[in-house]
Amino acid sequence: MTYEVLSALILFAFVSSITPGPNNLMLMASGANFGFLRTVPHMLGIGLGFTFMVLMVGAGLMQVFEAIPASHTVLKVLSIAYLLYLAWKIGNSSPVADQATTGTPMTFLQAAAFQWVNPKAWTMALTAISVYAPDRTGWTIVLVAATFGAVNLPCVSSWTVIGQQMAKLLKSPRRLIAFNWTMAALLVLSIIPTL
Repeated sequence: MTYEVLSALILFAFVSSITPGPNNLMLMASGANFGFLRTVPHMLGIGLGFTFMVLMVGAGLMQVFEAIPASHTVLKVLSIAYLLYLAWKIGNSSPVADQATTGTPMTFLQAAAFQWVNPKAWTMALTAISVYAPDRTGWTIVLVAATFGAVNLPCVSSWTVIGQQMAKLLKSPRRLIAFNWTMAALLVLSIIPTL
């Protein structure tokens, strides 16, 4: 991979990781509701889960979609259904005072598994492999995945920090409820490009 191609890959990884999408909206909501430290497993699950996903897409999953086009439609339907469920959960998150007894942030494994039903993650992984590793050699697939791993985690973590900072404005239960429903609505809106 040439320096120019690697630079373009880093830019693509940055732009696609930092822009709003299901992961980032959920991290912002988690940062506001649970704080940075309790959201660390969620952030690590996204960063490492997505890196693993890119490796698997490069190792052969891309060929499954090419060979069985209906599998892409099935994945899309499952992804949309799960995102709607998550939007409902975010909208119904309990106020800060109730979190100690009722609320829990997403775990590492839940966040890693979520990558497999996240339409934006699939789009990012498929694009990254097809554009930056068209030869699909082991070295280029690992390089693409490692680049995303290095770029993705700081990007998604910034959304948690934003959410944590917003928590200062969300001290009243009414504001937090409005924020949670706004995040839920934005998560639903993030589905539109998939449709």
